[in-house]
Parts: sequence; C-alpha cells; structure tokens
Amino acid sequence: MIKRKKENEMQNYLLNNKRALLVTGARQVGKTFTIRKVGKACFEHFVEVNFVERPEALKLFEEAEGTQDLLLRLSAFTNRKLVPGKTLIFFDEVQECKEMVTAVKFLVEEGSYKYVMSGSLLGVELNDLRSVPVGYLDEMEMYPLDLEEFANALGISDDVIAHLRDCFEQRKPVDAFIHGRMLDLVRHYLLIGGMPAVVQKYLDTNNLKSVLEQQRGIIRTYKRDITKYDAGHKLQIEEIYDLIPAELNAKNKRFTLKELGEKARFARYEGGLLWLNDAGVAIPTYNVEEPKVPLLLNKQPNLFKLFLNDVGLLAAMYGDNIQLRLLSGDNYINYGAVYENFVAQELNAHGFANGHGLYYFNSKKQGELDFVIEYNGAVLPIEVKSGKNYERHRALSNVVKNEQYAVNQAFVFCQDNVSVREKAVYLPIYMLMFLDQPKLDDLIVKFDLTGLG
Repeated sequence: MIKRKKENEMQNYLLNNKRALLVTGARQVGKTFTIRKVGKACFEHFVEVNFVERPEALKLFEEAEGTQDLLLRLSAFTNRKLVPGKTLIFFDEVQECKEMVTAVKFLVEEGSYKYVMSGSLLGVELNDLRSVPVGYLDEMEMYPLDLEEFANALGISDDVIAHLRDCFEQRKPVDAFIHGRMLDLVRHYLLIGGMPAVVQKYLDTNNLKSVLEQQRGIIRTYKRDITKYDAGHKLQIEEIYDLIPAELNAKNKRFTLKELGEKARFARYEGGLLWLNDAGVAIPTYNVEEPKVPLLLNKQPNLFKLFLNDVGLLAAMYGDNIQLRLLSGDNYINYGAVYENFVAQELNAHGFANGHGLYYFNSKKQGELDFVIEYNGAVLPIEVKSGKNYERHRALSNVVKNEQYAVNQAFVFCQDNVSVREKAVYLPIYMLMFLDQPKLDDLIVKFDLTGLG
C-alpha cells in the first residue's frame, strides 16, 4: 500500500486540533485516499459525504435549521451514528457546497466532532471557503508522490534512504552499486511520475502500456474539467496546457505566447495561466532580474516557464514509444526538459514555490540558471544536467563569482556521484529528495521596557 508523507501530519492535526482541516490539491493526487486511511485508523467512527457522488446531500445544508438539525440530518443521511469525541466527518468535493462556508464555523464551534474537507483545485474556486475566519479552518495541500515516496512505494529500504541522506549531508560519494540503482529509479520516475493511481498501476502490472493508459485518462479528466469549470476561457487554457510539452522541448524552454498565434498577448492569456497554476496543474517558474533575496521582489511576471504538475504526465504527452527511449537515455527528445520538470515538481512539493511560483535567472551577459531558490536565508543557484558535460555551467560560474549576489554555494544535479569543487556541489539527481525547506525554530524576541515602564 502506498504511504504518503502527509499521513503523519494529517493524523497529528486531526488528533490535536479543534479546527477543521481543508485538504486541497489537483485531481488524482491522493487526497481522498489519504483522508480515508488516516480517518479510519485514528477514529472509531468515520462518516463520509461526497457532494459530487451524492448531490442530494446539498439539501442537508440548504434546508437545515441550525447546527443540531444539520447533525441530525447527517446521521440520518449517512445511516451512521455520530458519537461525540470519537467521530471524524469527511466532506468531499466541498467546492460543490456553497453553504459549507457558513456551516463549518458553526460546526467547529459546536465542538462534538472533528471535521476534514477536501476539494480539487482543478477548475474549482475555494476562495470563499478559505475566507472562513481564523481559528475555524486550516489548509493542507497535497501533491503527486515525490521521489522519496515513489522509492518507498517501490520497496527501497529505509536503510538505503538513510545512507543516501548521510551522503548528501556529509557531501561524500554514494556506494557505486546503490548509485547506479538509484539513477535507474529516477528514470522510472520520469516515466511513471507520482500520480498514486498510476504508481499503483505500475506496482500491480509492471506494464508501461497500462501506465500510459492510466496517465492519458488523467489528462482527459483534466481537460474535461477545464471545459466544465471555466467555459469562458476553456479554449485559451486548453491551448496553453497542450503547448507546455513543446515549449519545454524548445531551446530556451521559456513559454512564448506567439506560439498561440500572432496576436497573442500576455494580458489576454494571463487569466488562463493563473488558472492552471491555481488548479495545481502547471508550475510557473518566473525569471528574476537579479538572483538576490527576496526573490519575489525581483520577479518578472511576463517572463516564465511552465512545467506540468507531474513529470509522468509530461512523458505521456510526448507520445508513444517514449518509454524505452527515456529508460535508455536516448536523446530522441530533449532529455533535459524532462529532468527540469522533475526538479520543478520536487521543489514545488518541498515548499520552495511558497505559493508564488518558482524562479530561474536569465541574463544576456551572464547566461541562464535553471532554478534559483531561497535556502537558509540566501540564494541557492541550481543547475540540472542530464548529460556527461555537467561541469560546463557558464551562468552558474558567473553568478557564483559575482560578489554582489553573495552566493555561498551552488548545486548541480547530475548523473554523476557526489563531489565538491569550490562553491559548486555536484549531486546525483536523486538527492533532490533531500532538499527541503529548513525547519523554523522558535524566535523569541522580548521588547526591552527599561526606562519606559
């Protein structure tokens, strides 16, 4: 059974908070499955209401005459006993229930039960629900399986992961046999990706054709939802979505609106771009004028790359017969584009997008850095190299030498083993799984009232 990192976080939240929990994310990333798994393991009674599968449930909220009446109706509707202190109530597809915005506040205030809700970001406006007053609702976003979760699903032992993490932290080479097998794992991940249903299909069948069919089914679902939820902009959004693989395969990988037509303008398509980002389907990566913190202040919103939320879906969109070519490292397509999408996906899942998107740096004088992130309070340049010439990185060398950027180190993710040369740290591509946001310690600051009290 696939295990998700969010399981422990979700369990701790539900057992130790009175507030409701809203779990969001694009379709097919495993929200419902994870909630059911945690809910049934932690609570004696688990009640589920899905507003899409059972739309008649909407009337419970529309016609209820108060919180107690609503709870009574819920018990009758689900034919389940609600036991105070021992019941978790799960509302799925909450975007369909407008009354939930008002109801959740009163349900939490009543206090007899715990509540968790889920809504797909794709084509869904959850802004009203997010506006519930502080103290009643918190949000948790889920993503496709990252590489570490994928490794766990395929049976890589905790001891191996611990060895790799130690090598990452100590900057020492990985055992040669393990290194080779982990590179093979990455190539499998590039094809399969992190959508739980796709990963499970691979585990059940080891059949890449079945995996491809599952992936294409998810892509069709995304496109149906584009039509369903944003009819006014559906053509623009679908055009942009379909163009992402080709743009990533272009020389500079930057998204160019002229590919949509001679009269395409950023203002016209901006809504569609934002929609794909908010839906969790695409990961925008913006150019920064200078690689300085805070990166947000250097962001150029009209210069960007678009990556897909799942690298396996990208591989599926490139067409038939790509599987064996990717596994063997064939240069039939721009292999670097697939690697970069993988890196964007990992950085996004590990919190480096921070709700604003990721960043890269491109300068005519200094060259282009694939990614720049804020790490331990400083800029960390990241280069992604899929080939053998991983030591050739003009832009990275230029930025590191530029004193005004105050760069302490730079990471080059490649297919070689761990090594360090001056400020450049060369890391095997799979070690991206260990690049996490540093945990914040308590920062206690007491105002000195001496002479003022």
